This record gives sequence, C-alpha cells and structure tokens, in this order.
Amino acid sequence: MDFSNTYEDAKYAEAYAKLEFHNTYYLAYRDLPELIFEHVKGRDAIDFGCGTGRSTRFLQKLGFDVIGVDISEDMIQKAREIDPEGDYCLINDGDFSQLKKNTCDLVLSAFTFDNIPAMEKKVKIFKEIGRLLKSEGRIINLVSSPEIYINEWASFSTKDFPENRFAKSGDRVRIIVTDLEDKRPVEDIIWTDESYREVFKKAGLEFIKTHKPLAKENEPYKWINETRIAPWIIYVLKAET
Repeated sequence: MDFSNTYEDAKYAEAYAKLEFHNTYYLAYRDLPELIFEHVKGRDAIDFGCGTGRSTRFLQKLGFDVIGVDISEDMIQKAREIDPEGDYCLINDGDFSQLKKNTCDLVLSAFTFDNIPAMEKKVKIFKEIGRLLKSEGRIINLVSSPEIYINEWASFSTKDFPENRFAKSGDRVRIIVTDLEDKRPVEDIIWTDESYREVFKKAGLEFIKTHKPLAKENEPYKWINETRIAPWIIYVLKAET
C-alpha cells in the first residue's frame, strides 16, 4: 500500500504546532493525568512520536522528566523552536539505538500508531518500546477509534470519504482536521481493537486497561457525536513478566 505520512510535511508541521487541547482533542488528553497517576510510579518518560512536542510539554507539566522522540525532522525542529529548554531527539524509523533500555517509567504514544502501517511493523516497534521500560514501567498508547473515520466531530470531518466505512485493519483512511488552517486530508491507518490486542500479544506486552473517553454535555465545546461515540481509545500496557 502506498502510504503518505502527512506528519513528515514541513507545512503540516507548521499548522500542527498550533493545535491546542480543545474540541475533540480535549477528550484525548482530559483523562490522561488520572490514568497516568493510577498506573505509573516514577517520573522518567519518553514521548514516542512527539511531533511538535504537544504531548511532551503535557508530560512536563505533570512533573515528568521527558524525552520527545520523532522520525520527522520538521516536527522535531518545530518542537525545539516552541520549547527550547525541552529534550527532543530525532531518530531514524525503527531505530531505538539512541534510547537507553530499562530506563523508562512511562512511554506515552499519542496518535503515533495511527500512522504506522502493517502488523509486523507495529509489533516490532512495540517490542522495542517494551525494552525501554523499567520493571514496573508502563506504556500508554492513545489511538484513534475506528469510529472516528466514519463520523463527524468537533475537530474532524470524514463526510467526503465514504470509502472509509469499508476499511479494515491496515487500510488507508482519510480525515480532515477542521481545527487546522491546513485543510488537506490526513492519511491514517485504521486499526481495530481486536487487531491492537493481537499486536500487544505478539509484542510481549500485557494488557492492563482500556479507556474510551466520552464527552460531557456541560463541557465548553460544541460536541457533534462525542457524547455518544468515543473518538479515541487509550490502552495501558506493561511488559510481560
């Protein structure tokens, strides 16, 4: 499959850097602090697929000593411009040699696996992430629910892509981020809950918890489907013992 990763585009990096934690994105991060403090003991973290550093800065505010890593030079450059005191590391695709094993209390991956195609590659990367963890370390994997690609949202539109309804795990899907000035469609890889659980098992990871955040009517956003359909899935994982 010919897959184009929008996030490696300099123009998109510029637009993406302006995103805040509002609308549908608010739900992705709203419950993370509670999940993190429930399951993570230490404060050494890696933000895997940090992009322009939004999640890295989020972890910093929670008191973590965090390294943001990404394969996109444009994204890392923008992250360093926004947060010159932060620690950001450019890595080659699939190359974890710059990162020390058994040193992390937390590896956060926010939306990164929406852009990693193929079961084999997902499994390989999760195996490498698992090796970064301390004995009681945790992975928190935040991904798009398959439902996000077939509904309308406060931050996203899929009405122009009816073919998304027929997509299976590993297929390319398209979505427009309406919160961005750059309205070019983003290409993602759809992946079901069942397929993710298979990935985790093959990667030697133990499933701890799944969380699907729903919006509340009293929250200050103009929800569309968020109160009844969860746009995100958050997995809490640990290495098998």
